[in-house]
Amino acid sequence: MKYTFQYILLMFVTSFCSSCGGGSSSEAPSIPVPASATLIFPENNAECNEGEILSETESRVVFKWSDSEDTDSYTVNLKNLSSGEIVNYNETQNELPITIIRGTPYEWTVISKANGSNENSESDTWRFYNAGLAAESYPPFPANAIFPKMGSTITPGPIQLSWLAEDIDDDIVSFRILLDESNVPNTLIGETNSMTLNTTALTDSIYYWQVIALDSQGNTSKSPIFEFKVD
Repeated sequence: MKYTFQYILLMFVTSFCSSCGGGSSSEAPSIPVPASATLIFPENNAECNEGEILSETESRVVFKWSDSEDTDSYTVNLKNLSSGEIVNYNETQNELPITIIRGTPYEWTVISKANGSNENSESDTWRFYNAGLAAESYPPFPANAIFPKMGSTITPGPIQLSWLAEDIDDDIVSFRILLDESNVPNTLIGETNSMTLNTTALTDSIYYWQVIALDSQGNTSKSPIFEFKVD
């Protein structure tokens, strides 16, 4: 009986101490998701004629964006739209000088990051032409697919391809659309002056399509090759 009482007393003390100790522990404070940055310069859909000219082929441009809340660092994603090359730059401030090729179209976005968190936020995506030697006109920016989205799956039957294409000179006159089941499409299915084209998608097929934009000065640009699947 004596040992039973001692055992019960020990269990009570242990339970009491555990409950007291639990009050002293606390969860680590949550880290807020960083806010998205707002891009400032180079401006969207414009010619960038500012910066330090380094040579006939290169210039150094200072990229600028707004400070975003709850952010410790930024990653600038810069894509050369002529070559498709993407380069990432890390920075703790809200501006960064980058050496880029003259007379070349680029696309850029900024990722906001917080220390100790895997969550981040992305800014809008902007496009610009880095000024080169004196030019009377610029080719259109490569088009972006609107529908079907890259890698999406759609139902068979009539579809309306749609895309977005922009041009500094605002003188795009037509679009040629290539589409077939080869991953390098070469079948011209139509030419239009709008940003849509009707076609038909067959069952259980993978399609690849590309948009070629033509402006009034004879300049052209080719979009990336887009892909979609039909059930």
